[in-house]
Amino acid sequence: MKLITPPQKTRSAHRRWLHALPLPVLEAGLLLSWSSGFVGARFSIDYAPALLVVFWRCVVITLLLFPFVYRSLLKTPFWLWAKHAGIGLLAMAGYMLGVTQGIAFGVPAGLAALCADMLPLGMALLAAAFLGERLGRRVWLGLVIGMAGVIGTTYGALSMGNAPLWAYALPIAGMLSLAIATLWQKRIRDAHTLPLLPNLWLQCFVSSIAFAVIEGRQHSLVPPPSVGFALSVVWTVTLPTFGGYGLYWLCLRRSSATRVATVLYLSPPITMLWAWAMFDEPLSWQMAVGMAISTVGIRLVLRAERRHAHADAA
Repeated sequence: MKLITPPQKTRSAHRRWLHALPLPVLEAGLLLSWSSGFVGARFSIDYAPALLVVFWRCVVITLLLFPFVYRSLLKTPFWLWAKHAGIGLLAMAGYMLGVTQGIAFGVPAGLAALCADMLPLGMALLAAAFLGERLGRRVWLGLVIGMAGVIGTTYGALSMGNAPLWAYALPIAGMLSLAIATLWQKRIRDAHTLPLLPNLWLQCFVSSIAFAVIEGRQHSLVPPPSVGFALSVVWTVTLPTFGGYGLYWLCLRRSSATRVATVLYLSPPITMLWAWAMFDEPLSWQMAVGMAISTVGIRLVLRAERRHAHADAA
């Protein structure tokens, strides 16, 4: 009889925990947490530069998680470290730098957010162009309809601004960076995937170095002594990072990359609900219509994916 080693037991318990909650519940938590990141950015700009906040966000998470993950990390081969570090740089540092630096160079925040919301389409195009993956017509139709709903939701906040022409490529590059990281993570075999917390620690660790290098060239990395800055860091540590990125990778292990990204089409209207509740920003009928259109697109994608899964099972 073959004995089960402690690492195998850990992985088995981890998989049971991953499947304990229904996927729609995890996706609802992902939407709530992911949209809170834009609210955190909106709150923090009054107290410090955006990159300084995300730098300290990564530092705090690195310090908090280290006592819980260092044993697992010591057993991890260097090549696996390097692979997940690369994914983390693309998913966290690349994505945040693209969006925040685009806004810093004059790209309107609404337009930068719209570029970030193009993640499902960007991921589908990358998968088709470089991985040879083929999506059905209904999936493409759902992606286009979902994007139309996002545009309808954010239309009132869109403007071209006066940024240099090259600066408009930064939010798109950030979106593509997250798309590449998502597809890369999805193609890694389960046996070569770090557990969720060590993976999150490693991503925050390497991203903190990137943020320190870039922000340190422009401003001091010393945190300003203000309650607002401290609250901004606490907010971004808890909801957008533990909740947003944590649930993003968790949902990715439970479903397809297309489904996870498509569900995020609902993040703009939820972000506006956050802004209404916290900053008393007005709601509009456009938001409701855009949310309804995005929901139609998401349902088309989910139905097509279920049919594809049933066909594969058959």
